[in-house]
Parts: sequence; structure tokens; C-alpha cells
Amino acid sequence: MQPLGVHHVSINVRDAAEGLEFYTGVLGLSARTDRPDFPFGGAWLDIGGQQVHLIEGEVPDSCGQHFAIQVADLDVAVAELRERGIDVRDPSGVGSARQTFLFDPSGNMVELHEPASAS
Repeated sequence: MQPLGVHHVSINVRDAAEGLEFYTGVLGLSARTDRPDFPFGGAWLDIGGQQVHLIEGEVPDSCGQHFAIQVADLDVAVAELRERGIDVRDPSGVGSARQTFLFDPSGNMVELHEPASAS
């Protein structure tokens, strides 16, 4: 096997419309229109060259599982989210990069990740 990259990450959300609004309206992902007509609610979203798939269903307990969204400026992202009333942890260093965490309306943890600068 020769993996080429991550195509998509799937996460469960309690309410697909609420999840779609959060991930597009708050976090800036783009809704796709090519999702098949599955017998359950959901949405497919674009983020960079990858996708996030929302699946309406029971959300597992949070045990640290998350996915990370890369951002260019973590401080700007945190300030924008806090202005919208989103609870975002204070950024911290991880190796030579920086990260912070927040939760979507269903309780899924999302990391915002700012890579180390290429100075």
C-alpha cells in the first residue's frame, strides 16, 4: 500500500444542519453538493485539499479524539472565534508549533494548529 494523504475525516453530529452552519459559518469550510442521498442526515465539506464529512447520529464520548485545522495565524483565529462567542482555549506551544482547542455544538473537539514559521 502507498498512502497518498487523507481524503476525508468523518465525524458524528447530533444535528446535521447545526453542524453544517458551525463548520461553514463559523470555521469557514465550504459545503459540497455531491453528497449522495444517504438514508441519514449529513453534509460533505471542503477544507483545503481534504474533506470533512458530517454524519448525523449519536456522538461518541470525548476521550481526546479530534482533528486539526491548520491556520495561518492562530491569534487572529482565536480572536475572531471569541468575538463570535465561541469558547476557545488559550493557545499553547506544541514542539515548535502552536495549537488550541474548541468544541463544535455536538461536543466534538477541534484543534486549530499553527505550524512553526519557516524563518
